[in-house]
Amino acid sequence: MTNNQQTESWVDLRKYDQSWYDRGKPGWFVLLWWFVQAITFPLTPQPLHSLRRLILNLFGAKIGQGVLIRPTARFTYPWKIAIGDYSWIGDDVVLYSLDHIEIGQHCVISQKSYLCTGSHNIEDPTFGLQTASINIGNGAWVATDCFIAPGVNIGANAVIGARSSVFKDMPAGQVCLGTPCQPRYPRQIKHH
Repeated sequence: MTNNQQTESWVDLRKYDQSWYDRGKPGWFVLLWWFVQAITFPLTPQPLHSLRRLILNLFGAKIGQGVLIRPTARFTYPWKIAIGDYSWIGDDVVLYSLDHIEIGQHCVISQKSYLCTGSHNIEDPTFGLQTASINIGNGAWVATDCFIAPGVNIGANAVIGARSSVFKDMPAGQVCLGTPCQPRYPRQIKHH
């Protein structure tokens, strides 16, 4: 590798173009959502989960009954999000929904976790945008401060251990840990 290859940029961000990307709503609607999310949503009192569900549903999200959403959670485009009944979305969770995010019933997405449906093509000199959906199966728990990459499917009743980074699909009913995240052992439930 020559010295020039080490110092010159391989990408030209002046040529970046995402004009093909469809946010799913007109610009004014996106701006209205960003305003509501920045001002209204975080000011809703902690116990008023039903109000936050209502706000998200008004903006096109599909939020099931009994879903608990903390006021500091962030939703890029709520109309690309579906959350099943009785799931929990923790403090400072980010649902970066450039593409669809589907979270099943009775799931827990713990604080500071980041579900990321967008990335860039590192082989493209124009740094082209890439998106892919994320699916979290029923009964899964994504523990605190996890990163879930675009295109990942997490199987039903899986556990993703704290601070794991998930770059590929994780199987149902497994406890999965690490960076990169790997299945470690079967999840056990003790019925009372």
